[in-house]
Amino acid sequence: MPLKRRNVLFGLAGFGGTLVISSCTSPQNDVTSTNESSPSEAEMPKAIRIGYQVSANAELLAKALGLAEKAFTDTKVEYINFNSGRDVNTAMASGGIDVGLIGSVGVAVGIAQNLPYQTYFIHSIIGEAEALVVKNNIKSISELRGKKIAVPFGSTSHFTLLTLLKLENIPEKELTILDLQPQDLVAAWQRGDIDGGYIWYPNLPKLVNNGGKILVTSADLAERGVVTADLGVVRQGFADQYPKAMKKYVEVLDQAVKFYRQSPEEAGKQISKELGISPEESLQAMNKLIWLTSEEQSDAKYLGKPGNVGNFAGVLEESAKFMVSQKNISSAPDLKTYESAIRNDFL
Repeated sequence: MPLKRRNVLFGLAGFGGTLVISSCTSPQNDVTSTNESSPSEAEMPKAIRIGYQVSANAELLAKALGLAEKAFTDTKVEYINFNSGRDVNTAMASGGIDVGLIGSVGVAVGIAQNLPYQTYFIHSIIGEAEALVVKNNIKSISELRGKKIAVPFGSTSHFTLLTLLKLENIPEKELTILDLQPQDLVAAWQRGDIDGGYIWYPNLPKLVNNGGKILVTSADLAERGVVTADLGVVRQGFADQYPKAMKKYVEVLDQAVKFYRQSPEEAGKQISKELGISPEESLQAMNKLIWLTSEEQSDAKYLGKPGNVGNFAGVLEESAKFMVSQKNISSAPDLKTYESAIRNDFL
């Protein structure tokens, strides 16, 4: 049951979001930060808590360059690291962060489970930056039968792997699929406990450099109609209370995108400090993604403009339907619900 190809995202695929806990609150019961004041008391928050992931995107580059701190001179900028979208979703459910980065499948699931957030930015569209790495003795996808393959469950990597198996008519029961977070996946690979893993940068090359080979990438799957991306989400209560702060943060992300485009080698050098790999490897990882400015995201192919939500809402809806087919969630909301979860007025 592959996703239908749409004229969005140029069909490229990505990583990162994961399933959420079942006790998520609804948007009507949004948890308010203790740092927030009423709209009449302040136009800017006392603090903005950013739940980020270590991947080669504009948010991580902005962190490396200190752009948010320069923009929010009277607001405390707090970066909180998460290993996967699963943890970001949990933090959003508890009100522990104000903005976060999650893969599109994780966002689709979060909205289906009434998490109190909206999508405000596309951090990256990912192709070759996510891949299935296997041992050298595995020559084809059909040879995955009987093997142990690890992937962070509920992530877009998991979603892409399951889609791949469906496309190749390989029942999931014919191989062992293990739920491992990125660092645990790398450790299991180094111990020889698994035969492969579907993973993203910066951990992807760690498998390749330790005797692995890339069998298939998300760019390959994109050619077959699978659409995923990394998204920025904002807690709805925070967005409603501090729209000027969100517009300013989008400006920060825009600065990072433009810095990368104008000075790619310097961007690779700066972000390498965050990724923990060399500047050359960092630039390679960045080049495997598509970074979009807020102006580009305002196109109908993506998030659209106020009063005219873009086609990305349909991508989220179809991702949720797939997760229902995999029995990962019980039901998927309609397109209108996903359109309501697109916050494009900050672009």
